[in-house]
Amino acid sequence: MDIRQLKYFLTIAQEKQITRAAKLLHMEQPPLSRQLMLMEEELGAKLFERGHKELTLTAAGELLKGKAEALLLQLDETVNEVKELEAGVRGTLSIGAVVSCVSILPGPIQLFRGKYPSVTYKIAEGDHYALGEMLNNRAIELVVSRLPFESDILPTRLAVHPLPSDPYVALLPAAWAPASSDHAISIEELAKFDFITLKTDKTIRMHEHIVQEFKRKGLEPNLIGECSSVAIIMSLVAAGIGVTVFPKSVIASFPSDQVTVLELRDAHIESDVGIVWLKDQKLSRRAKHFIACFEAEQV
Repeated sequence: MDIRQLKYFLTIAQEKQITRAAKLLHMEQPPLSRQLMLMEEELGAKLFERGHKELTLTAAGELLKGKAEALLLQLDETVNEVKELEAGVRGTLSIGAVVSCVSILPGPIQLFRGKYPSVTYKIAEGDHYALGEMLNNRAIELVVSRLPFESDILPTRLAVHPLPSDPYVALLPAAWAPASSDHAISIEELAKFDFITLKTDKTIRMHEHIVQEFKRKGLEPNLIGECSSVAIIMSLVAAGIGVTVFPKSVIASFPSDQVTVLELRDAHIESDVGIVWLKDQKLSRRAKHFIACFEAEQV
């Protein structure tokens, strides 16, 4: 017995007549009668009592009718869920974000949630290499990251959707901040302070970008420490250990009354930001819709 036969049976039960059921099913009466006979033979049970004008369900027919209706309803629901899943309105979206990009996520996620409330999230936070490994293992679909994406994945294997660049700002202990009417500080002034930089053995681009700006001015930052954690650097600045330079969006994730944020007066350096994924991995519709929410945020 198959789904098609169950639909035939339910139509006959609804119409209580083979002729009307066949017309509704756009088929001839003899083939429909044949299908009903095959079902009764397979089940070893009579499904209808044949009256003069109408068919009435037997006890076996009533049982089958209830089961068939439930089965077909479940089938319809399953088909709809699969279609919705493929359309990107259900399921789980697994993404990654480097720590310095976490503050970029709430806006697009809020917009996405408004459009696709049935989608749930798995969000991984980490450095480029940890997230690159997760991306390569298909544990996540995409990463919101500073660019370039410094991982073991060859750049030629990565697709990149660029996001608006993020200007760098200076972070100083509140007690160290010089009086400034324009809430800005020069590279020359920053060079006088002990400097803490964000750097690991493998992720060095941000560090190099900032140091290069000092060198462009003929200066060297007074580096007292390298740290792989944004949170730790923020706590060190708040404690009066040193100063740093971070992309401006980072500050939203680590607000502190003990840290003063100043624009860079004589330098306009920016951090490139983007969404990266593997070119050889077909993105789910969920992921595509999520990327579109970043684009909507930029309008």
